[in-house]
Amino acid sequence: MTANPNPQADSTDSVDITSDDRFLNRETSWLEFNRRVLHEALDPRTPLLERCGFLAIFNSNLDEFFQKRVGGLKRQIDTGTPSRTYDGLTAPEQLRAIRELVLPMLDQQARAYEDDIRPALAEAGVHLLAWAQLDHEDRERAVAYYRRNLFPVLTPLAVDPGHPFPFISNLSTSIGVMMRQPCDPSTDHEAAVDPSRDPAQPGVQFARVKVPAVLPGWIPLHTEDDVAERGHRFIALEELVRHNLHDLFEGMQIDAVEPFRITRNADVDRDEEDAEDLLEMINQELRDRRFARVCRLETDDDPHLPLNRVLIQQLDLHHKDVYQMPALMDYNPMWQLHKLDLPKHKFEPWSPVTPSRLAEADDVFAVIRAGDLMAHHPYESFAGSVERFIASAASDPDVAAIKLTLYRTADDSPFLPNLIRAAEMGKQVVCLVELKARFDEERNVQIARRLEKAGVHVVYGVVGLKTHTKTSLVVRRESEGMRCYAHIGTGNYNSKTANLYTDLGLFTADPRITDDLVELFHFLTGHSRQRHFDHLLIAPVNMRKRFNELINREITHAADWHARGADPDDPNRPRITAKMNSLEDPGICDRLYAASRAGVAVDLLVRGFCCLRPGVPGLSDHIRVVSVIGRFLEHSRIYRFHNAGQPDHFIGSADWMYRNLNNRVECITPVYEPDLKRTLDHALDVMLADRRQAWDMHPDGTYTQRTPDPDAPDTPESLGTHRSLMATARKQTAGLSDVEH
Repeated sequence: MTANPNPQADSTDSVDITSDDRFLNRETSWLEFNRRVLHEALDPRTPLLERCGFLAIFNSNLDEFFQKRVGGLKRQIDTGTPSRTYDGLTAPEQLRAIRELVLPMLDQQARAYEDDIRPALAEAGVHLLAWAQLDHEDRERAVAYYRRNLFPVLTPLAVDPGHPFPFISNLSTSIGVMMRQPCDPSTDHEAAVDPSRDPAQPGVQFARVKVPAVLPGWIPLHTEDDVAERGHRFIALEELVRHNLHDLFEGMQIDAVEPFRITRNADVDRDEEDAEDLLEMINQELRDRRFARVCRLETDDDPHLPLNRVLIQQLDLHHKDVYQMPALMDYNPMWQLHKLDLPKHKFEPWSPVTPSRLAEADDVFAVIRAGDLMAHHPYESFAGSVERFIASAASDPDVAAIKLTLYRTADDSPFLPNLIRAAEMGKQVVCLVELKARFDEERNVQIARRLEKAGVHVVYGVVGLKTHTKTSLVVRRESEGMRCYAHIGTGNYNSKTANLYTDLGLFTADPRITDDLVELFHFLTGHSRQRHFDHLLIAPVNMRKRFNELINREITHAADWHARGADPDDPNRPRITAKMNSLEDPGICDRLYAASRAGVAVDLLVRGFCCLRPGVPGLSDHIRVVSVIGRFLEHSRIYRFHNAGQPDHFIGSADWMYRNLNNRVECITPVYEPDLKRTLDHALDVMLADRRQAWDMHPDGTYTQRTPDPDAPDTPESLGTHRSLMATARKQTAGLSDVEH
C-alpha cells in the first residue's frame, strides 16, 4: 500500500464523500461473509468431515440471518415504518438484493453436497443413501427403526373443517401431503386423470407430518460389527418418514408429498422502559417469538404447486418468500457426520497449551501481581487460565468478593458451580446475567434463577442497554489492604466456544485498570452515573470519543509524516491496525476515510461484514480490508494506533458498530506491558501476511482469496493464521518463542 506523496491530493476528494456510495449495505455484506464460509465447504484443501461442518455452519448462519435481519426488514414493512440504510436502500430493495444473492449460493451449496462431498464421503466409507438405494438388509433395518423409534413419535395433522391448519414451529422440517379417498374411475373420472387438481376442490385434503427433532437427522443402518465390511451407512430421517407415509394415512390415496421448512421472525419489538419486570418481559418475548410471523418457506426443488399454494396462503407469504432447496432441506444434521471417528478426514487434533507463567505456578494471584498476563484462546488454555482464575477466587479464603458479567455461557459451565460455592462460603458474589442475549435468552433466564436460588446477587442488565462486556473482578484481602484482580476479555465466559473461537483475555492487578473496573461494576449493578473513566474505554460513555481521538491523533501525525517527505516505507508512518468481527458504524467509517485522505495507512482485519469501502480513489486509497476464515472463528478485537512509534494497543468486547458504541455496555482495555504488546503485534502480523486463509476485500464489497506461494509451502504465510499461531503456542511452551523480543 503506497501513500500519495502530495498531501493536498490526499485531502481533495475525487468522490462525493457525503453520498450513499461511501457505504456498503450491511445485509449484502453479511451474505458475502457467509459466501466465504461456504467456500470452506467447497475447498478440497479442507478435510472432508470439516467440509460437512462448514455446510452446517453456512446453513445455521443463514437461519439466524433470516430470523433476525430478514425478519426485521419484514417487520419494518408490516408496521409501516419505512427507513433507508446508510447506503440508501429501502427494506423492499434490501429484500430483493438478499434474494438475488442467496439463491445462487443455495445452488452452489447443493452442488457441493451432491457432486463433490457426498461422493467423497462414499469413497471414505460413509454412505448417505436414498430410499431407492437401500439393499434388502438396509431396508429391513430402516423399517425396524421406523417401527420402533419413529412411528410412535409421529403425529399426522390433517386439515379439514374440523381440524384447522396446524401450528408449525420455527426451523422445523415437515412433510406436506396432498391426499384423498381412493377414487373409483367409473364414478370419478376427473380425479383419476388429474390427481394434482386444486386442493380447494372437494375430496382433496392437506396434511402435515412434523419430522421429529428429538431423533438424529441421519439414521445409522450399520452396526459396529459390519462397518469394516460395508462402511457407515445412513438414511436421512426425513427420507425415512417420507417413504413410510402409507402407515400414517392408512386407506388414503397420497397424491403428492413435499418436505418443507419454515423460519419465523426473531426480531420481536419490545419497550424495556415500560417493563416492570425485565425477567417477565424476556419470557413474554420468548412466547411471542414462538408464534411470530413466518418470514421464509423452504421447499424442495420440485415443488408441488397446489401444495405450495396451501402453504403460501396459510402462512401469509409471498412467492418470493419461498426458497427451493435443490438437495437437502436442512444441512444442520451434517454435524452428526463430523463426529465420526475418521481422524484423517478432520483437522489435526489441537490441545490448548497452558500459558507458560501459569503452567507451574500454584498461586494465580501471585502470578498476576508480578505483572499483567494475557491468554490467547484457543491456542492457550481457557481452562488453565480463565476458569482457574474464577475457581481460585471461589476457593481462596482471602477473597472477599467476585463480580462477573455473563453474556453467553454453556449449560454445564464450570463458572456457575464456582460462583455458587463462593456464595455459600460467604463471599459477596455478583453476577450480571444479560437476559437479552439473542437466542440465549431462555438459557440465561434459567442460569439467573439457578444463581439466585444459591444466594448469588443477580443483576439482569441495564434498562435500554445490552451488557456485552466480558469482565470479571476479584477483590482480595492482602497485607496492605484490599487488592483488586481483573480479567477483561474479547470473548464470552463459555468453555465450549473458547475451544472454537479465537479470543484474548488480559489478567491484571494494575490499579489504573482495576479502579476503572470497580466503577464500571458500580454502574452496572447500582445507579451510579459514572461518566468518567481514566483508562478503560466504556460504551456508551466514552468509547466513541476515545476512538475518535485516537484516529484524529494519527491524522495529526500524518502532517509531520508529509513534512518528512511522505515515504511509504517510513517506519513511523502513521498507521491504524484494527481487528474485529464486523465494521458498520458510519461515524467511525467517516473518521477512517478522513485518516486515509490524510495519508494514514489503515489495515482492517474484519472477519464478518464490512460496510466501509476500501481502495476507493480519493476516499479510501490507503485502507485495506482483510478477512480471515478457517478452522477457528476469528472473534478477538484488537486495536493498535502507531502514535509516531509509541503505539497504543487495546483489546475488548466491542466491534466498530453503531450498536456496540451506542446501545451496549462494552469494555475495551489498554494493554500496557511491552511483552504483551509484542504478542498482539505478532498475531496481527501473522493475519495480515496470511496467504492461506485470508481474503482481500474490493471496493464493490466482493472478496478474493489469497493463494499461497507454491515454492514456500511451509512458511507461516502458506500455512495460514491458525496453524501458524498453533505452532507459536507450541514453541512458547517449549521455551522457543517465535515472537521477536
